[in-house]
Amino acid sequence: QVQLVESGGGLVQPGGSLRLSCVASGSIFGIVVMGWYRQAPGKQRDFVANSLSGGSTNYAESVKGRFTISRDNAKNTVYLQMNSLKPEDTAVYYCNFRKPGGWDAWGQGTQVTVSS
Repeated sequence: QVQLVESGGGLVQPGGSLRLSCVASGSIFGIVVMGWYRQAPGKQRDFVANSLSGGSTNYAESVKGRFTISRDNAKNTVYLQMNSLKPEDTAVYYCNFRKPGGWDAWGQGTQVTVSS
């Protein structure tokens, strides 16, 4: 069974940076979409960014210019570099992998707290 494991969350001051990682355990192939979502307390889970196998990337408007998503297909790993962090970026961040045919998997989440 494939599991996604996130790391890299933590407490950071406003204006700081963090780099999240998500690696899939087990042998899987053909992941088309690797992405990140986040959920703040009392709110729904929202899209943050994704990376498609063809090379394109997409970002939520709120993170454009501050966050960068990248992937290493050979390692089944996706990263999220987060710069210029704001208190409103505080949330639990989840990674998501998808393949054609409806298969997808979620990580357990990693907490990011932006506070002085």
